Amino acid sequence: MVGGYKVITLCGSTRFKNAFMDAQKRLTLEGNIVISVGLFGHSGDSEVWENMDEGTLTKTKQMLDDMHKRKIDMADEIYVINVGGYIGDSTRSEIAYAKAAGKPVRYLEDPVR
Repeated sequence: MVGGYKVITLCGSTRFKNAFMDAQKRLTLEGNIVISVGLFGHSGDSEVWENMDEGTLTKTKQMLDDMHKRKIDMADEIYVINVGGYIGDSTRSEIAYAKAAGKPVRYLEDPVR
């Protein structure tokens, strides 16, 4: 907690930009500090990847994945944006990382077991 506010990091596929924005607003109005993704590479920020050679693209994606784990480090819990139950490999990795660190994991939709 920071100043009495719970810190929540949003995780999920960046293809669900609208769901991220809705969750960010709702959780903020509920009195939480919300940390989100820095860009939506799968829905609207495709220019980020333009003109990148394969090596730079790979390094950038690795940096963004690592940076998101640092955001998880700063959080009290994570909130998974799993529209339609979708959880991709990257998000699955973030969930495992958060659980290993003892952080609670909540979901937009009940996860399918």
